[in-house]
Amino acid sequence: MRALTVIPGKSGSLSVEDMPEPDEALGDVLVDGLAVGVCGTDHELADGDYGWAPEGSDRLILGHESLGRVREAPKGSGFAAGDLIVGVVRMPDPEPCGACAHGEWDMCRNGEYTEHGIKSLHGFAAQQWRVRAEHAVKLDPALESVGMLMEPTTVVAKAWEQVDRIGDRGWFEPKSVLITGAGPIGLLAAMIGAARGLDVHVLDRVKGGPKPQLVEDLGGTYHTDPVDTVIDKIEPDVIIEGTGATPVIKAALANPKPYAITILTGISDPGDEETVDLGTINRAAVLGNAAIAGSVNANLRHYEAAAKALAAADLKWLERLVTRRVPLEKFADAFAPQDDDVKVVLTLS
Repeated sequence: MRALTVIPGKSGSLSVEDMPEPDEALGDVLVDGLAVGVCGTDHELADGDYGWAPEGSDRLILGHESLGRVREAPKGSGFAAGDLIVGVVRMPDPEPCGACAHGEWDMCRNGEYTEHGIKSLHGFAAQQWRVRAEHAVKLDPALESVGMLMEPTTVVAKAWEQVDRIGDRGWFEPKSVLITGAGPIGLLAAMIGAARGLDVHVLDRVKGGPKPQLVEDLGGTYHTDPVDTVIDKIEPDVIIEGTGATPVIKAALANPKPYAITILTGISDPGDEETVDLGTINRAAVLGNAAIAGSVNANLRHYEAAAKALAAADLKWLERLVTRRVPLEKFADAFAPQDDDVKVVLTLS
């Protein structure tokens, strides 16, 4: 079985290797891999920044933005041969904390979770993989060309859920959202914001390529001005921050809109310093009853919400997010960034 692998912690070890067939212990559903999305996490794993191989293996199979077709599934599992399927990335810890025990493994308290393609579990960038039926979601057959967008959609489905839960502290009827970063996460967050009927604004430093038109086709407004200028102008009710860039985060936290909600989804580099006026941030947060929350990963509920969001979206618009499709054996091309990239996909079949 061919699969894209790394030796965790070793830069330059990215390669396609012959790997053993997936162990039945990994799940009762056998899947033929169709495609995986390539994201920033995969680049960091390839650079040796982090990663953990499964016990007994020197290599980790990458790929957490999965798409496959069921080959075999047990009766009563909810899956049948031929179904399009996506695997949940994060698995609860063996001795689950309270959150994991209640199905909220994205909120794991003790850090003993595992993650496909990242931490102690092989990923989905393989010709075949296994998953437990209770940790997978079936996709609408019409989404075969874009189903690998499911995992990043779960991230923003969770972010929007957090917006709703925080907003329910009191009367909440948001009109506008600012999304910082026009990568796949940002564009999918904008897609959901537009579906909610909000005035959608997306900020990114890129002025050309497909991103501005993708936002405009959602009915949104694309910005490249400094983030504090944009925030002062539109005073968004909601900010979904997806860059992890400290100057952007600084401006987002100082949003003057009363009852503003900021969800942080971008991960910053440690030691990336920025001078911050905590007095201004505190004043805006306290006097405005503002809320700031971090959000990472997703659980089964968010996968189901993402599947519905993708099924309801404009398929042609979604297909434009996938700017390159690269065969598995030419993986190096997929990891070489190009100026107009939005989402790069590795095809496996």
